[in-house]
Amino acid sequence: MNLDQALDGVLSAYKTYYNINRTSPAAPFAAEAEFHLHDEQYFLIRSARISEVDSREHVFFATYPVLDLSAAEKLAETAWQTGLERVRPHANHRNTDVTLIVLTEELTDDAAAFVKTAKRYKSYRFGLRGWSQFRMLVYDLHSGRLVHNRLGENLKGIINNNTFFKKEG
Repeated sequence: MNLDQALDGVLSAYKTYYNINRTSPAAPFAAEAEFHLHDEQYFLIRSARISEVDSREHVFFATYPVLDLSAAEKLAETAWQTGLERVRPHANHRNTDVTLIVLTEELTDDAAAFVKTAKRYKSYRFGLRGWSQFRMLVYDLHSGRLVHNRLGENLKGIINNNTFFKKEG
């Protein structure tokens, strides 16, 4: 399996609920996905609105033959900054999360150590206008090694539960 095939497998997990962009993603990413949720609660009639919440997630996908420390740092910073540029905090904004998924053929140990400790957070008006968090996951195709940061724990299922990545034999 090559990197493009692996990217197709990962994107298949996102295609149901996310808007996927493979034609014109932000550089240096191979694809992007966006999720938007708008939730309202009201009492008896719509005009008697109790609460309203907006939640977003921007997912950036990258493919790298060899992911070393400098490439991992650069990808993480680019994803974070690109995601933050798309945040529009307002009274009903709950969160806009930024996720980076990297597929590689070789993951260096220093890059893996960086991924495990990668952490970014930003609040808007002391949390009254929401917040942004950063999740990161790296999958080494050859070794099957899966590395993520603390918030990326829930991303493991994208690889582990995906029949596309099951080893034959």
